[in-house]
Amino acid sequence: MIPTRSLVSDLSSYGVARSTIPGAPLSAEEVRKTDAFWRACNYLALGMIYLQDNPLLREPLKPGHIKSRMLGHWGASPALSFVYTHLNRVIKKHDLDMIFMAGTAHGAPGVIGPVYLEGAYCT
Repeated sequence: MIPTRSLVSDLSSYGVARSTIPGAPLSAEEVRKTDAFWRACNYLALGMIYLQDNPLLREPLKPGHIKSRMLGHWGASPALSFVYTHLNRVIKKHDLDMIFMAGTAHGAPGVIGPVYLEGAYCT
């Protein structure tokens, strides 16, 4: 038998997209809710990293609203909140005995945001 695609294209990031789940893994409503939750997580992370005042942007940003020293790292936050959001969805859906563990440090806003939004972390 002669393969129709080369092994290289199967392994390439430019190859055919594959899924281990047949059909649509999420309904349109699940995608909408998951995306909205993730965007809210990212907004909270940005606020924790960059803002010292006016977090709800009730007035135009001014230099005094921005921290003089940033605490956190934006590059890690969206990825951490993305993983947290999807793992939490799967944990709840399948009632898994699982925990998402992330170390402390500059990525903390990416984990504190989703934990706060789900009500597990409060002020």
